[in-house]
Amino acid sequence: MPGLTHPEILQWLRQPDSAALEQLFARADATRRTHVGDAVHLRGLIEISNHCVRQCLYCGLRAARAIPRYRMSREEILQCARQAVLLGFGTVVLQAGEDFGLAPEWIAEVVRVIKSETPLAVTLSLGERLPDELRLWRQAGADRYLLRFETSDPELYARIHPLRGATPSDRIGQLRFMRQIGYEVGSGVMVGIPGQTCEMLACDIGLFGQLDLDMVGIGPFLAHPQTPLGDPATPSAAEDQVPSTELMVLKTVALTRIVCPQANLPATTALATINTTDGREHGLESGGNVFMPILTPAPYRQMYEIYPGKACVDENATQCNHCLRMRIGRLGRFVGSGPGSRISSSL
Repeated sequence: MPGLTHPEILQWLRQPDSAALEQLFARADATRRTHVGDAVHLRGLIEISNHCVRQCLYCGLRAARAIPRYRMSREEILQCARQAVLLGFGTVVLQAGEDFGLAPEWIAEVVRVIKSETPLAVTLSLGERLPDELRLWRQAGADRYLLRFETSDPELYARIHPLRGATPSDRIGQLRFMRQIGYEVGSGVMVGIPGQTCEMLACDIGLFGQLDLDMVGIGPFLAHPQTPLGDPATPSAAEDQVPSTELMVLKTVALTRIVCPQANLPATTALATINTTDGREHGLESGGNVFMPILTPAPYRQMYEIYPGKACVDENATQCNHCLRMRIGRLGRFVGSGPGSRISSSL
């Protein structure tokens, strides 16, 4: 584990002293500057479907909820990709619930057209999928796949992610498989899951390094209020419970930057949701180097409600782009060009 031992990670996660934490954030920022520079890469997020077969106990898209559902058309997705080019983005991220109504060949064709018509890198974030589907999309030109493992503790994972069918999830195995077939691989965790301890979170950070992830997304645990874990009466079973706070997220981002110095780390929308004023800036100052502005068309933005109060859903893509560029400039950073691939061997 480069830079930090497991006991050191654990100590930092439990560190309450603000002066000491300033040293951690400064080290993470210096590591970021040395290994990935001052560029902030913009990756346009297109939420192509809010259908989902899963029953995750915290997510507003869970199958049990009777909510308006949508799937974007091929042309709507391509229009968003063309807009990404006009706005100067280097990547689009096609994200959805785990929706098997998105036929594998249809996704492959959308990827082929984006790759043939634009210079964009394409990231897919479509949940747990079959090996043949992942191969098909990689052969079609998809560059990256993002699949958060959310927590590396199997008991905690099972507690908040009910089984789909009889086969347990193996997200770590899928990440390794995707690496083998040529994807650039991203993952991440939620900070503050009920029952999550600092020991568990320290193991998550160590696993980021072991997997040599190309991108790591870290955000606070935000349960939709109309889900089982959104009930304020839900007890936390952990004695050493990780809080779902901005400070704990920033600690985790900073420690991840030190452990994974060359990875791409986004300042996430969820972080901006719990601190609408300058949450994104804090994410960049703690080791981040990516923003993911939303390109989803207005009719669908409110419908992709994983959790309420999501940042930026009331802005259009042009407004969001202008705002993010101003935020980046105020920090003395600049918008990166091209796909923003990891500088090391795999990206």
